[in-house]
Amino acid sequence: MTAAASPINTGVIGYGLAGASFHAPLIAAVDRLELAAIVTSRADEVARDHPGVAVVASAEALIADPSIGLVVIATPNHLHVPLARAALEAGKHVVVDKPFAVDPTDGEALIALARTRGLMLSVFHNRRWDSDFLTVRGVLDSGALGEVMLAELRWDRFRPAIKGGWREASVEEGGGMLADLGPHLIDQALALFGKPEALSADLAAQRPGVMVDDYFELTLFYGARRVILSGSTLVASARPRFALHGAAGSFVKYGLDPQESFLRAGANAGDTGYGEEPIETFGTLTFGDGRTEGIVSARGDWRLYYEGMADAILDGAPPPVEPADALAGLELIALARRSAAEGRRMAID
Repeated sequence: MTAAASPINTGVIGYGLAGASFHAPLIAAVDRLELAAIVTSRADEVARDHPGVAVVASAEALIADPSIGLVVIATPNHLHVPLARAALEAGKHVVVDKPFAVDPTDGEALIALARTRGLMLSVFHNRRWDSDFLTVRGVLDSGALGEVMLAELRWDRFRPAIKGGWREASVEEGGGMLADLGPHLIDQALALFGKPEALSADLAAQRPGVMVDDYFELTLFYGARRVILSGSTLVASARPRFALHGAAGSFVKYGLDPQESFLRAGANAGDTGYGEEPIETFGTLTFGDGRTEGIVSARGDWRLYYEGMADAILDGAPPPVEPADALAGLELIALARRSAAEGRRMAID
């Protein structure tokens, strides 16, 4: 595809939670992107949220539109690969919501196709720009913890009732908690600590009648260091979101990044308070001698992902998330499922 004009006309496929609360408002907030079209049956919601944005009847019609330069796929997981393939074959740059693919082999094929066509392909790992993650990275970079020997990244919910829908219908179609929250936690762990030597995993379906995993715990092995990634649907009193323990001290942080709740409430990215955590969820640094220090949370900003996409397409910068990074996460998820099924620790090539 030849160099796109600025701003880049962008089309979003899907207007459920991801399309309506994450992708569309972030695209609309980036100067060098133009939210031009959305594929959805919810035309009234689009008219309310984004007046003037076209509503398109089908993904095929949006992909065929010559004015669209970037296609964003925010559909149920099992549709990610076929839609991304169709968009790449039509000469469009592509953003795929996580998980990139259900099968890592399909993700690898998409990367090869994008490379062959000379197109930008990226995966929406927006949690790299969470307030809490940026804060944790800053604490690690400061050296205040010394060498970290135990890190716990947890994402808990309290949802005893099964909601239904595709996320709780079939693991084969990308359902289950590991496919939903696992990509975020794994991506954050890889960004902080790199590739592990091995992993072990425990998966369970704990709620009566549930058809997919609704609990997971992965242990990543880095020599003597252990990194634990966990999620549960039956935790009413949430555990720390991050807990890192090193030779010089510990950093513990509760609460979730506020950007999702901010956008779901109808506010705009960039409004006063966007990405800023309340003081009550600031983390605490505890030193070996018992001293404590409150750490002001960094400001999160998911807009940086889409600003990075504009830079990649228009200026030739690297994508904000390399698809190879997302593929590495998919491969760990596949290995985790094997580990849980076979009840053993798995080496990572």
